[in-house]
Amino acid sequence: MDKQSGVDESTPQRSRPRVLPRSRIGLVVGALLATIWLGWPHFDGRNVFPYHGTGLSIVDTVQKCAIGNLHKDLSFLDPAKPITTDEFIHRHDRLAQALAASDIDAFVLEPGYTFQYYGNISQKDWEPWEPEERPFLMLVLPETSSSTGVVKAKTAFLSPHFEEGRVRMLGIPSRDPELDIVIWEEHWNPYTTLLGSHLFGGLGRQPRIMMDEEIRDYIVRGLDSAGFQTVGLNPAVELVRQTKSPAEVELIRSVNTGTVEAVRSMRPCLVPGLTEDEVTDILNNALLSIGFDLFFNIVLFEEHGALPHGGFVTGGKKLTHESMVVIDVGAHYLGYSSDICRSFFIDPPKAHGVLAAVKRRMSGPVGQEQDLQWQPSDPKLHAEKLRVWDVVLDAQTAAAEAFKPNASAASIDIAARGVIEDAGYGFAFTHRLGHGIGIKAHESPYLNKWNTEVLLQPGMTFTNEPGIYLENRFGVRHEDIYLVTESGAAELLSGTRARGPYDP
Repeated sequence: MDKQSGVDESTPQRSRPRVLPRSRIGLVVGALLATIWLGWPHFDGRNVFPYHGTGLSIVDTVQKCAIGNLHKDLSFLDPAKPITTDEFIHRHDRLAQALAASDIDAFVLEPGYTFQYYGNISQKDWEPWEPEERPFLMLVLPETSSSTGVVKAKTAFLSPHFEEGRVRMLGIPSRDPELDIVIWEEHWNPYTTLLGSHLFGGLGRQPRIMMDEEIRDYIVRGLDSAGFQTVGLNPAVELVRQTKSPAEVELIRSVNTGTVEAVRSMRPCLVPGLTEDEVTDILNNALLSIGFDLFFNIVLFEEHGALPHGGFVTGGKKLTHESMVVIDVGAHYLGYSSDICRSFFIDPPKAHGVLAAVKRRMSGPVGQEQDLQWQPSDPKLHAEKLRVWDVVLDAQTAAAEAFKPNASAASIDIAARGVIEDAGYGFAFTHRLGHGIGIKAHESPYLNKWNTEVLLQPGMTFTNEPGIYLENRFGVRHEDIYLVTESGAAELLSGTRARGPYDP
């Protein structure tokens, strides 16, 4: 026995299991898990950036990525300049000439998109809460020179007396040094006041006035009851706004290219688990970051994309690598609208790990290794998505080639629709092909297969947006903007078209 320790060394000692501290157990288990993780090929959705350890939420990190990508090149904004006073006056004169040719004494409009086009005033500039019950009207009257026969526009306004000062401060473009305003008191009839004013008092007959398509019905009825003869728009007057000036073309190009680039910049940042609403917010913030005003933004995943404009059930669906994403979005910049749509997948997950690296190395000579391929859970469905994506792009190409001067609006729709019908999906193309675009996202003319009377003219701008929508499964739509040109070859105004389902 060892006297110091009290242990009898001659007696065999029973072996006791060695107990590791808990901290060391954790290290051992962690090492085993890491070995399995590193050694086994696995797929990771975080292809673009690691968001762990950044201190930011996934949404905030995706947001930062999207805005960072977008701001790498903002040259698409450079050609866009505000419409000048001279161009507004030129618009007035073109309108006056169309009115004179149609024996119309005046064109009447109130704040809205058309007022913005002719007067640089929108509804929100005049009345920010709701349409005002007191009529505030702009009138464009043709005046023909007795010496030259040249028709020029005279602009005038009908305003409540107490609002006259505000009207003069709006900065409405005019040839006159002072705006010509017919005022009316609250206890007067504004329409009989206008009829008896200097604008129509010496006419000697019932004035024939044309109503803008946006004007409210009670104003039209008030003018009729006062003694005016009111008529609707005719093609000659519509053509003034339908044909775009070079300055307008550049504004349309900038806002639509910028909107496409915002979607493209965001796509590689997207990760599984984001909801439709979260992606909507991310895209909205990207658009705001370059000075665009928000208009609409429809983000749809998978079967929700079979509803072309979404619905009350959309917003909460989560993104996966297999989701067909449809984004239909519009914004405003310097008064002009964008309206584009892209359909795509997020990047497929990539394989990681030691064994994955070994397998890649074994798959071919150095420099020619093959990545392990991610496989969708439903290969047949995924293959159909890819096929539909291509069919819709082919339909858009056919329509783009049909945009030529004097072609009917119907023929453009028919060109795209024929491609989709030949592919067996005619039943799933459920809307017209497109519409005009400018200050307003949806303007005339409209591209549908029955619109055979409207002929395309150089300077017209259109959306080209064929789609296929398979209910409860998925949808695909491609939308770009085209300019009809004198040469006959349509000009793309939305940057570049989609190149593939992973490169929209």
